[in-house]
Amino acid sequence: MSNPVIQPRNDLGSGFPTLLRKEVMRFWKVGFQTVAAPVLTALLYLLVFAHVLEDRVKVYDTIPYTAFLIPGLMMMSMLQNSFANPSSSLIQSRITGNLVFVLLPPISHREFFSAYLIASIMRGLAVGACVWLVALLFTPLAPSNILWVLAFAALSCGIMGTLGMIAGLWSEKFDQLAAFQNFLIMPATFLSGVFYSIHSLPPFWQAVSHYNPIFYTIDGFRYGFFAVSDVSPWRSLAVVAGVFVVLCWATLRLLASGYKLRN
Repeated sequence: MSNPVIQPRNDLGSGFPTLLRKEVMRFWKVGFQTVAAPVLTALLYLLVFAHVLEDRVKVYDTIPYTAFLIPGLMMMSMLQNSFANPSSSLIQSRITGNLVFVLLPPISHREFFSAYLIASIMRGLAVGACVWLVALLFTPLAPSNILWVLAFAALSCGIMGTLGMIAGLWSEKFDQLAAFQNFLIMPATFLSGVFYSIHSLPPFWQAVSHYNPIFYTIDGFRYGFFAVSDVSPWRSLAVVAGVFVVLCWATLRLLASGYKLRN
């Protein structure tokens, strides 16, 4: 039986730029909520943790704790907002019933996927850049290698963008989406080394951390700033890129099958 929702096409028609613009403007028009609010949250974390632990914690011997904390807060903010963009958009469209207007035009599942993914990456990068700019008021922090920073930022936001699409497709109500965030995204993020180096953990928890893909996004991103990390940046890049490819494949399969989009 042919798929009545998203027909596969080889060309990029007018549907892609229109949908991309819709998703970008969706978060940009309420930037005070979607960009400024996450920056304020990261700033509060920075103020509290830096004030309490600055003179008590030394990471990598030479890096002040405040400087160590900033890349972790940047990545945490980028991950959370990249996830929120497609997940909230899809579930709102499904609950209000206006998703059909997105699916009516001739748009392929690849265009649909690309528009939501790019918009989620753009929101994540915008939030991360704003967190960094505000953090400069507290301590000067310039990237040691901008290419590593950009690579991990884009791939990590892409991972959360695809997870956001999967969550938005799977969830039928806001309670289910909140459970996805509270029991999967939030624990994985907070236990990934945002506020600490995993070398400070007992051996068992160090081993557990290596099975958390979010750990590699933060560790690799932090390497781009300090040129030091808990594991090899190439290993982190391989893990992050591999997870991104697998999630992209899974999301495209769901969209091509019309998973939960036909009702």
